[in-house]
Amino acid sequence: MQIIPFPARSDWHGLLARPMQSSAQIEGIVTPILEQVRTRGDAALIELTARLDKVDLSAKGLAVSPDEIDAAEAQLSDELKAAIRQAYRNIRLFHEAQQQPVQKIETMPGVTCWRKSVAIDKVGIYIPGGTAPLFSTVLMLGVPAQLAGCREVVLCSPSNHPAIYFAAKLVGVTKVFRIGGAQAIAAMAYGTDTIPQVFKIFGPGNQYVTTAKVLVSKEGTAIDMPAGPSEVAVYADDTAVPAFVAADLLSQAEHGADSQVILVSTSKKLLASVNLVLDSQMSRLPRRELAAKAIENSKAILVDTHADAVDLLNQYAAEHLILSVANAESVADEITNAGSIFLGNYTPESAGDYASGTNHTLPTNGFARAYSGVSLDSFVKKITVQNITKEGIKHVGPVVEVMAEAESLEAHKRAVSIRLASLEG
Repeated sequence: MQIIPFPARSDWHGLLARPMQSSAQIEGIVTPILEQVRTRGDAALIELTARLDKVDLSAKGLAVSPDEIDAAEAQLSDELKAAIRQAYRNIRLFHEAQQQPVQKIETMPGVTCWRKSVAIDKVGIYIPGGTAPLFSTVLMLGVPAQLAGCREVVLCSPSNHPAIYFAAKLVGVTKVFRIGGAQAIAAMAYGTDTIPQVFKIFGPGNQYVTTAKVLVSKEGTAIDMPAGPSEVAVYADDTAVPAFVAADLLSQAEHGADSQVILVSTSKKLLASVNLVLDSQMSRLPRRELAAKAIENSKAILVDTHADAVDLLNQYAAEHLILSVANAESVADEITNAGSIFLGNYTPESAGDYASGTNHTLPTNGFARAYSGVSLDSFVKKITVQNITKEGIKHVGPVVEVMAEAESLEAHKRAVSIRLASLEG
């Protein structure tokens, strides 16, 4: 890794900038795909899949049958099925704790307000194909949808890996379709004869999928969050184990050449030690070529003080932030911008990716400054309710009358005044 010693604060913005992609060029490719699916439905999906993914669906059809999903279990080892079931239990336990009871609040005598959670009726989950079958993401998105009580959960994926089907059955996915790319996002956003329209779309994807999600969100289909390439920042001091830090950096780098990897430290010795073990670990990875490209673009930043490190990390707003430092939990209290935080030498980011219980669908590209990761709340709507009694309108009514009159909204005032007059009569 390239070590950057003591950069000036004025240089941080450029140093931490993510690679820019030509959004106009990508939109130019994605927009016609969306339009084809919108106007021609299933026929467009079959043609686009044949042209873009080199897969002929004309015989198999778009839908994965229940028999295919049931048969997936027999194709997996007992060890993998046990691991998936344990991850499912951990993720479910963590997300169950996010359920909130209805609390009725009496703001004035006779004026009661509350908020209830209502499941989003129809949600879509996108799981990319590529070189890694992301069945873990099926768990991360399917478990909160299951807990929320979403009536219809549609999964689209070009991957036919049996672990994806096994996880989909475990979390109660209602329909599975063998399509991917921007055309899958379009199908879920607009609906076709075969694929139901959904109200919110979740899941990762490449720049074309991400652009498709952003474009359909402008037309009324909600999405989980804006997303970009996956990223990790590690803050390490002399209490960190260099081999652990190197392994964490590589676990992120192997996602792809565009993965973002940042190492921050006040210790020059630590940075040098990590560099020593990084190459030897990388040489043993099956995906070492992808990891090597990401590491080439990574940065190890040496800063003067702990305060500098915290300020730099909050400016970067990493998707994943590992704190391999003394008093890690106290340091976490100083972090205001991060998707998910991992504390100490024995909390690898990969635990959160798979099985510790937290959700791995997180904001990237600096969006952690304003966005949270996926949670149970992502799959529900919060609807407020209020009930005002005769006593209550006597208390709150005069307040409303004064405010409405001050805003020159006479009809608003009269809606209260008529009720108050009826009570006086």
